[in-house]
Amino acid sequence: MITEFAPAKINLALHVTGRRDDGYHLLDSLVVFAGVGDRITVAESDALTLSITGPQAASLPVSDENLVLRAARAFGAGRGAMIGLEKRLPIASGIGGGSADAAATLRALARLWGKTLPDPQIILALGADVPVCMSGRPSRMTGIGEGVATLPHALPPAWLVLVNPLVAVPTPAVFAGLKRRDNPPLSPIPIWPTAEVMANWLLTTRNDLEQPAIAAAPVISKVKSAIASTKGCLIARMSGSGATCYGLYGSASAAKAGVQQIKTGFSDWWVADAPVLIAPNPDFEKSGQEF
Repeated sequence: MITEFAPAKINLALHVTGRRDDGYHLLDSLVVFAGVGDRITVAESDALTLSITGPQAASLPVSDENLVLRAARAFGAGRGAMIGLEKRLPIASGIGGGSADAAATLRALARLWGKTLPDPQIILALGADVPVCMSGRPSRMTGIGEGVATLPHALPPAWLVLVNPLVAVPTPAVFAGLKRRDNPPLSPIPIWPTAEVMANWLLTTRNDLEQPAIAAAPVISKVKSAIASTKGCLIARMSGSGATCYGLYGSASAAKAGVQQIKTGFSDWWVADAPVLIAPNPDFEKSGQEF
């Protein structure tokens, strides 16, 4: 049996910079991954099957269109596997749960079957977030998701509090609500010595999907306020197209205290704390590099 972790994908910043003639939006996003997520297991089997367990399993019934099965079929027909998905992340929540599951499935089955990964265009066709989730490293994601450049330097130690009010926010409605689609891209991403310095830079950026998402689900404003009210929160912002919001912290203890405060006030929300997964790109060694 082979196991792969499928970490939550967090858009620390997300700028919408244009829209193609085919309707796909162009993005420029700083993406990191959290130490909380789903888990994929695969084992040899004659047939291709999927079972879903975990605290969020009831929200995701097994279907032929599940991204995990679509990822398995991307290798081509003729191979079987018994796939298990331990679902811990809320679905349709702006933190790439389905895309992370698909990416973990691709990695696991490539090892199980001794195959190379499918072509990049096939992977992109599974979903815009799947390419960046294949990396699982802090990255700058551009285009419609096909542009993934791993940051050339490590991030400073930082922790996240993730909060989702368990309200579905339809992504098409969020994009349809954009008032402007030709926003400026991110500025060059510098080296940050501390989480505090990183947060100060993030305050110069934005998530362009936040306001249309709030219009579709006003509770997102309450989520942001609840996170921002916790001691030690450096920035509170929505991730992706929502409704999950994140808080960034400089210590694990501050993040854990923030979780307890939010759980006390909003016991029906999904709340988790986790470290930011820090991974430099080994291909870059130049100090002081901007990206």
